[in-house]
Amino acid sequence: MAMPASAQTVGPSGEAATPSSTVIVDDAQASQLQSRGLRAALLWHDQSDFVNAVTAGATDEFTRLGIEVVATTSAGFDSARQLADIETALALNPDIILSLPLDPVASASAFKKARDAGVELVFLSNLPSGYEHPADYAAIVTDDLFQMGKQAADILAGAIGGTGDVGWIFHDAAYYVTNQRDNAFKTTIETHYPGMEIVAEAGISDPARAEEIANAMLLQNPNIGGIYVTWAGPAEGVLAALRANGNSSTRIVTLDLSEPIALDMVKGGNVVGIVADEAYELGRAMAAAGARGVLDLDNPPFVVAPAVSVTAKNVNEGWNQSLNLDAPQSVLDAQQ
Repeated sequence: MAMPASAQTVGPSGEAATPSSTVIVDDAQASQLQSRGLRAALLWHDQSDFVNAVTAGATDEFTRLGIEVVATTSAGFDSARQLADIETALALNPDIILSLPLDPVASASAFKKARDAGVELVFLSNLPSGYEHPADYAAIVTDDLFQMGKQAADILAGAIGGTGDVGWIFHDAAYYVTNQRDNAFKTTIETHYPGMEIVAEAGISDPARAEEIANAMLLQNPNIGGIYVTWAGPAEGVLAALRANGNSSTRIVTLDLSEPIALDMVKGGNVVGIVADEAYELGRAMAAAGARGVLDLDNPPFVVAPAVSVTAKNVNEGWNQSLNLDAPQSVLDAQQ
């Protein structure tokens, strides 16, 4: 059965998605950049394995292009700190800034000085309010959001034989990244798996409440065969609820890599799959988009990197494909 026409990843303003593999700087273009003494700043929202992989992808591409990375920062999810990071970075005269804007409204003013100075801005997964392409930024780069949710549905369906009751724990906030991923899971189940039914839905805004939400869901629906959880942090709480209830049969699928979730998966526990993104490729594409902007080359407004399905069978390969790293040693040691 074909997916509905809306079953695809779109940007925050409805932009069509362009594959990251098409955003490239060829050798001739690279030679134009290499002698110009260009500078880039990477102003991130937080510090994590994901951010490290994005940084590695961006840094490798900038190195190839002869562009010096003069600053790499982490705002710790603090909008005020992000503003300070931008102001500090601007003193280093970057030509390109890569960043994930933390708050759409606050970020609009925070990045204005950089934009007005002619810095090429490339955003990860989020967009300051009122910014328009290409006048205000070179590109947004993010995951193939629909594919992440779809692949999660496919993994869970495979694990429970395409039949049974399912719980859906979604992100209860207006954020297009998680909203599209969550809804893609739901759409795929409803469209492709008539033997499965989502019998329980629960929104979550605070990951700390995941165990409580899962306990309530399981109490009301004791026969649930599988649960989708919006990302790995709250999935750890759902897993704790299943363990506390002595439930070894309900399957979990979630998004974004996590060592505790992967450990349960490779040990044959409740977790049957994790869907991640190609974080290293996100960074490479962001750097390429910024460099193309410097060269006054057109960039698509909304760029997506592929999704990666990670299961117990391919955990190390999946980790490498996503983060350009081996899986944690604890996960490798625990493989059955």
